[in-house]
Amino acid sequence: MKKKVVLGMSGGVDSSVAAYLLKKQGYDVIGVTMQIWQSDEEAEIRKGGCCSLSAVDDARRVADKLDIPFYVMNFKEAFKRDVIDYFIDEYMEGRTPNPCIACNKFIKFDAFLKKAQAIGADYVATGHYAKIENNGDRYLIKRAEDDTKDQTYALYNLTQYQLAHTLMPCGEYRKSKIREIAKEIGLNVHNKKDSQEICFVYDNNHGKYIKSQVGDKVKEGNFVDKEGNILGRHKGIVYYTIGQRKGLGIALGKPMFVIDIIPWRNEVVLGNEENIFNTKLIAKDINFIPFDVLEEPLEIEAKIRYSAKPCKAVIYPMEKDMVKVVFEEKQRAITKGQSIVFYNKDYMVGGGIIDKIVSY
Repeated sequence: MKKKVVLGMSGGVDSSVAAYLLKKQGYDVIGVTMQIWQSDEEAEIRKGGCCSLSAVDDARRVADKLDIPFYVMNFKEAFKRDVIDYFIDEYMEGRTPNPCIACNKFIKFDAFLKKAQAIGADYVATGHYAKIENNGDRYLIKRAEDDTKDQTYALYNLTQYQLAHTLMPCGEYRKSKIREIAKEIGLNVHNKKDSQEICFVYDNNHGKYIKSQVGDKVKEGNFVDKEGNILGRHKGIVYYTIGQRKGLGIALGKPMFVIDIIPWRNEVVLGNEENIFNTKLIAKDINFIPFDVLEEPLEIEAKIRYSAKPCKAVIYPMEKDMVKVVFEEKQRAITKGQSIVFYNKDYMVGGGIIDKIVSY
């Protein structure tokens, strides 16, 4: 019997071609769009992107073209709880979360996998640009063939069980080839733009979105310097992130940067650019891919955000699920709440959430 694969289809070119590639490889493919938008009204606001009704239509048309079944599965409650509420709570605590990583952890490779297995699937699949390999002892995550589109940074939370039941066929191709394949087989999404923004923040203004959800819990407060001197007023800590210079709404005669956010005092700390460079941090909620537990210091390369260049560092084991990271060179704007991800050449070692910046 053919192995059954439930493929998450966003209506974009990557997941669309993934469906074609999997079918060509002999899998029994079922296309599914995950309903994570909270209301049809919200989905209608968006004319494109992965959380719009037009995206569902695009995915359905691709499924019809490829002659595979297509369904919409409801994940909106789980998405609200594990992604949106988490996103809001983190900003309210002065951190800067990555909702895509939370979505991968709790929705795409947990709730979605469980639903897929409940209908008899052997695997779930996505259009992510990453490679999954089995070396005989462990499943490993390897950088995609197209380094400019590599998405391994957002996948560090996957467990060995999830990796064993996940397929990512796009990882073997360059993006240009994926678009070429889509055009060759007659998919209208072959030139569809990639979605860049946070899917539930329609105008890319996260502060405005959070304010709309929590109302007067977002309060004005003080901008202060490192010594605690008041410099002016801010409109609410959710509007700011470490390293930010533009959009502060305050003129001090020289460039000033957000160097810290203190939620219990509702303060945003401003300083010079040199104050946002550090070499040490502590990360929590660590997950490793090639092994379960870090037992001794390990030299790796690390990225402190999706777009960052990997830099040499050493990770030191601490208490359970925590590590200390010491970079060889100073890093700009290490940000609490963001993820740090570790690599050994082309293979991902693991990652976690930045919890503290160590300045000594």
